[in-house]
Amino acid sequence: MSLFKRGNIWWVRFNTPNGQQIRKSAKTANKQLAQEYHDRLKAGYWRVSKLGEKPRRKWEEAVERWLIEKQGAKVTLVDDIGHLRRVHPHLYSRYLDEINREVLDDLTQSRLSDGVSNATVNRMLEVVRAILRRAEREWDWLERTPHIRMMPEAKRRIRWLTREEARHLLSELPDHLAAMAGFALATGLREANVVKLEWSQVDLDRRCAWIHADQAKARKAIPVPLNAEAIHVLRQQIGKHSTRVFTYKGSPVTKANNHAWRKALTRAGIKDFRWHDLRHTWASWHVQQGTPLHILQELGGWSDHEMVRRYAHLSVEHLAEYADKLSETRLESTNLAQSPNRKEKKRQAYRLTA
Repeated sequence: MSLFKRGNIWWVRFNTPNGQQIRKSAKTANKQLAQEYHDRLKAGYWRVSKLGEKPRRKWEEAVERWLIEKQGAKVTLVDDIGHLRRVHPHLYSRYLDEINREVLDDLTQSRLSDGVSNATVNRMLEVVRAILRRAEREWDWLERTPHIRMMPEAKRRIRWLTREEARHLLSELPDHLAAMAGFALATGLREANVVKLEWSQVDLDRRCAWIHADQAKARKAIPVPLNAEAIHVLRQQIGKHSTRVFTYKGSPVTKANNHAWRKALTRAGIKDFRWHDLRHTWASWHVQQGTPLHILQELGGWSDHEMVRRYAHLSVEHLAEYADKLSETRLESTNLAQSPNRKEKKRQAYRLTA
């Protein structure tokens, strides 16, 4: 029988020309609408089999396949699922070839009306675009991906702390968070990598640690050289837990960016600063100390060189000789450390010769 009921809802059942059995809910209690759905669906399978047409796929089919393929291969998958939940009411049950510029613009305006930022909208649209592109280029489910118009985003300044600000913040943090923040400032590791660091990933004798590929955002293993500050922090954690490095009252820490962190920022008078900005601070300090950008990229585990170039403006030493070529005046000496006394330091600091 082509139509049958489950409760009050009609279902359709038939065999395709290639012998595949199809059983789907018509999602209606109206028998006439269910029959129309059956006829249209069966005709579609016939056209695919006999005329070589591609089957029309729906958005939820694409999402399901994309999530399966990305499982375990994408660190930010949890964030992506959050975006997909917001998309669901707008794209559910639509065929992929029905998702056009107008539909996506309506989705954008709907999210903006919720009061979210342009950046949040763009992160959502990036997930939608990734799924549609894969449907087109890898699964052959779509002839052409629609153009997705992104919202303008303000360029965010790199937020970093001075050494004095960092010391002040660490003094305000509880001991377990101060240890983790100090380790982040010494290594540049992301919050998740610090929180989940295990002793099996640390070699104090060789002064190194490592982040496994499945723990890294770029899905590439990251070698982590440990400087004296990082070693000091690690030695203070020895004996607190058999597996995990950072703990609180004997149990592994699950999150660093918490209420205690935010209260410490307030006490330290530090505004507009996130835990991730500790990584920016580490990178900024490196650049200011002369670390080449390609070395910084390797140390930080960035896959894209453009991500590292954000810090390039903090290093100007390599440009100084070119800037001096335009000047008709030369500083005789600016190295105050070589002067024998304070008066001589002042004289050399301000003495100019043509």
